Amino acid sequence: MTADHSTAGPREDMFDPLIRPDLFSGVRSRRIFAFFIDVIAIALLFGAAAVVVFFLGIFTLGLAWLFYAFLWQAVALLYVAFTLGGPAAATPGMRAMGLEMRLWYGAKPYPLLAAMHALLFWFSVALLTPLVLLVSLFSDRKRLLHDIVLGTVVVNSEAAGTRAPAV
Repeated sequence: MTADHSTAGPREDMFDPLIRPDLFSGVRSRRIFAFFIDVIAIALLFGAAAVVVFFLGIFTLGLAWLFYAFLWQAVALLYVAFTLGGPAAATPGMRAMGLEMRLWYGAKPYPLLAAMHALLFWFSVALLTPLVLLVSLFSDRKRLLHDIVLGTVVVNSEAAGTRAPAV
């Protein structure tokens, strides 16, 4: 009897780079560009949040200005949690580059996992730079250290069949 892959559920070969190399073609370089797009978006959101906190500080006699101590981190964490953990399974930078994230069995990430992904990235970069980035050179799925730890994979949206090809 042969194995039937038409049933729903996890498949071990779903993200196999030997079977589906198109899923991982150019992922590493596009992921770098996506990161820079997201940094710019986070900086713009931070600027808007900083203005809001400034005016809140005036109304609260300076108390709201304490938010400045962790405003950058809060904006970035919320940005990643609600974009990467949202229905598109990608940040705006990742969408612009045609990438999306999946769990090892194909499910989309949820907001808590997306937030943990960002936190683990920040901590790993702070502790292991540049070694955390070198992991992708030796990973067959071009995953970074925090991707491996959390069981996630970044793939081409077009190859995964979730995005219409660009015309």
